[in-house]
Amino acid sequence: MYDEDDLASIREARDEWESETRDPFVEKGGERKDRFATVSNHEVDDLYTPADVADLDYESDLGFPGESPYTRGVYPTMYRGRTWTMRQFAGFGTAKETNERFHYLIENGQTGLSTAFDMPSLMGKDSDDPLSDGEVGKEGVAVDTLRDMEVLFDGIDIGEVTTSFTINPSAPVVFAMYVALADNRGVPREQIGGTFQNDMLKEFIAQKEWVIPPEPSLKLVTDTVEFAAEETPRIRPISVSGYHIREAGSTAIQELAFTLADGFAYVEDAVDRGLDVDEFAPQLSFFFNSHNSIFEEVAKFRAARRIYHDVMSEWYDAEDERSTQLKFHTQTAGQSLTAQQPLNNIVRVTIQALAGVLGGTQSLHTNSFDEALALPSEEAVTVALRTQQIIAEESGAADVIDPLGGSFFVESLTDEIEAEAMAYIEEIREMGDGSVRDGVLAGIDEGYYHREISEASYEYQSRVEDGEEIVVGVNKYDTEEDTRPDLLHVEDEVQDRQLARLESVKDDRDDEAVDAALSELRETVRDGGNVMPVLVDAVKEYVTMGEIMDVFTEEYGTYRESIGVM
Repeated sequence: MYDEDDLASIREARDEWESETRDPFVEKGGERKDRFATVSNHEVDDLYTPADVADLDYESDLGFPGESPYTRGVYPTMYRGRTWTMRQFAGFGTAKETNERFHYLIENGQTGLSTAFDMPSLMGKDSDDPLSDGEVGKEGVAVDTLRDMEVLFDGIDIGEVTTSFTINPSAPVVFAMYVALADNRGVPREQIGGTFQNDMLKEFIAQKEWVIPPEPSLKLVTDTVEFAAEETPRIRPISVSGYHIREAGSTAIQELAFTLADGFAYVEDAVDRGLDVDEFAPQLSFFFNSHNSIFEEVAKFRAARRIYHDVMSEWYDAEDERSTQLKFHTQTAGQSLTAQQPLNNIVRVTIQALAGVLGGTQSLHTNSFDEALALPSEEAVTVALRTQQIIAEESGAADVIDPLGGSFFVESLTDEIEAEAMAYIEEIREMGDGSVRDGVLAGIDEGYYHREISEASYEYQSRVEDGEEIVVGVNKYDTEEDTRPDLLHVEDEVQDRQLARLESVKDDRDDEAVDAALSELRETVRDGGNVMPVLVDAVKEYVTMGEIMDVFTEEYGTYRESIGVM
């Protein structure tokens, strides 16, 4: 640590450097821009010194990897022990096509699966629903019944491979299908591992995919948390997701603050149900975006771990160290990808992936260079996976724990992001009269998040249009050359094949057992019980996703956003 005399001397020396060395040099040649800032418009200085981190206490603010407050990482050895999980997003067409892509990725070194669902599945509609026409299998895999889940994981040992499921309104149904699949295969429930996104609060805040209103949606999420704590200890029932908040146009600080607030809301709801925080909190996980400003992203991840540790310990009395460790998945920024000169996206993704690694992520998805145009082609997804493998094996970034720790700039930026994110969280808490959960629900109802994100998005786009924010190939260094690569096309026949499978399942199943299962589900909803055990039984009878979701909408009602742009 520096004493006050040292800091005073450094400040004096810096002032002298500015006036005698920097300023004369700038006067001769100028600077590239009048103002330097991150993608989130967080202004950065030209030079950082010990004076910028004068209040930093190493033991309480940084500590060591694997020890509180986990600023430097949640594991003692981080990537020196093993690298992050390389989990490429995959899903298109029917379960058969996606199963083939899964096998391809595993053969090429992917260490975890990640499932993308089509829009009907995401919204809890069966493929034969009139609203599904034209969307079946187009942006992800179609899953109507347990039969699709059986095909999706054909030849894959679900007791060994962990799988992430990016699905929200209908997440409890898919969770039930995965458990039923394990039961039918004889795989113990405690052995299956993976993550369900299942973050409904962020849907109302940013992604805008919902079926039933916020409060019953929260109830169903807590049902999955309770079930997972009791039955599937290696399943993470929620991936509290900032990714979509950032994709909607938020700043890095808003992404961090709103995501953590959602996470604390889930904690409070589970505790209010009577669950002990240390029974379920170790199974919570988070999901963040990684954008182009590499140091801002690293600082965001480091601040996230510190805030989470402190709040879980101080507000919720978590005693198990695993309950205070924020573990997260990272995906590179989809909204940063450009349709213009798509090969440039390989460079963007590399920078963003490196930020995730330097920031200590537990798993990582790298976007494919053609995703601004279509679902990833096999070539593009291979390049994306190889990007991670090169970072892990060739760059040296995985050889040192928290390699940017101690940087005057990174530590200063970490402190600033932490302070600004906590100010947002406290504001949300005040909106709920001391309850983060009530504050989050109030913010949704009152359009608070909508306004905050809209303003940030508008401000960013204005900077792009004014040329203050450079997007290479879009508003600078553009070209008239046709740069479109070969794209993946999902044929219309996919829908016909999926409808045939669904019809076959309906013909073969026991209709009386289906009706009984749906009646039991309806009674459970009306009684306020946990729906998960009933859902597992229902999907084993090949009750469809749409039939289950119809019960939820009939009992809970539907939701329509009433706010507008202010």
